[in-house]
Amino acid sequence: ETSNPPTRSPTSTAPAVGQLQGATSMSPRQRYLECMLFGEPDRVPLTPGGPRESTLQAWHAQGLEPDAPWFPQLLDAIGLAPDAPVGIPWATPGVSFRMIPEYEEEILEHRDGHYILRDWMGAIVEISDQYDASYLRAAKDFVTRKWYRFPVEAPEDFEAMRIRYDANDPRRYPAGFADRMSAMDPEHHLVTLVFNGPFWQLREWCGFEGLCMLFLDQPQFVRHMVSFWREFVSGVMSRVAAAGRIDRILINEDMAYKAHAMISPAMTAEFLGPAYREWVSIAPAAGCQVFEVDSDGYVGDLMPVWIDCGINACSPMEVAAGNDLAAFRREHGERMAFCGGIDKRALARGGEAMRDELNRVVSPLLATGGFIPGCDHGVPPDISWPNFIEYSRVLGRLCGWL
Repeated sequence: ETSNPPTRSPTSTAPAVGQLQGATSMSPRQRYLECMLFGEPDRVPLTPGGPRESTLQAWHAQGLEPDAPWFPQLLDAIGLAPDAPVGIPWATPGVSFRMIPEYEEEILEHRDGHYILRDWMGAIVEISDQYDASYLRAAKDFVTRKWYRFPVEAPEDFEAMRIRYDANDPRRYPAGFADRMSAMDPEHHLVTLVFNGPFWQLREWCGFEGLCMLFLDQPQFVRHMVSFWREFVSGVMSRVAAAGRIDRILINEDMAYKAHAMISPAMTAEFLGPAYREWVSIAPAAGCQVFEVDSDGYVGDLMPVWIDCGINACSPMEVAAGNDLAAFRREHGERMAFCGGIDKRALARGGEAMRDELNRVVSPLLATGGFIPGCDHGVPPDISWPNFIEYSRVLGRLCGWL
């Protein structure tokens, strides 16, 4: 099938998003679901993107107050109440999909302005000494790393490590887990379960080059690891589903470069597809309707595989990698919703370049539904605070908030 146009016409008699003003008629959770499921939202969530540490440092020198959260200041700067319910109301069950116990972090060597250390996953990695091990636990900034060794180099390494992933380990679940789930407000809490996809997880265990060679040289070993990860995630997900509602599944699955995926669509379907299908089959019993994959790079070749597995949303849709949202929408119609998609390079240029980008991407996609616009990756420091304010003001108008 080469064409599957949207079923909702941009010339619909429904009020156009961006022209709605006054009191909102939907809760933040309902608004998000209406957007992602091609419904009729009263507005579109305002999610311009989030800065990393270096971006915040630059913004503090450009007028952002350093002693207060940045987002309320942004809303105030564009003319909205600092506590306006404009975003996506994430709420997580608080469960952990990480290994338990983690490896002990240890600095092995310090030389020439760099640390060589063992990180919490058991990998040996080098980073600049302007950072510390915490930058390897979370994407706080744009940090270059070099890996020397990964915890799984042979099947026996995997068998020794897999004991760290027990879905029934009580340490995976927060204190008062059942009460936490039952307290989720069905109007305002978008219950989101976030975990790594099989490619991402195996890459953490084996390294990128090592994993790619295993696909060719030891495919049965790859299937074994994927099967283990599928069952582990399913076990945790089933416990969460039994305790309460899940609105959204977010699968971290970076597996694409600029212009191409890291493995072929055929390999994706063969090796990874069974995991996606099982997870998509479990979550609806808990009410889940949005199954999102987050992958950097060009994902156009992978999207048909994901759709076939039941995944119906994708982010962050990097423009520099070649992702064309208008073309994807023509090809896939309402089978795939998108988040992101605004070229960070145009935002850095600001002015007319920024406005042209929003007119190119945001206006047409909002007309078809299934789209929450935002910066197509973490906001880099070359996007100035004044440019970010002006961009957010224009985006706020398009999304119906101003």
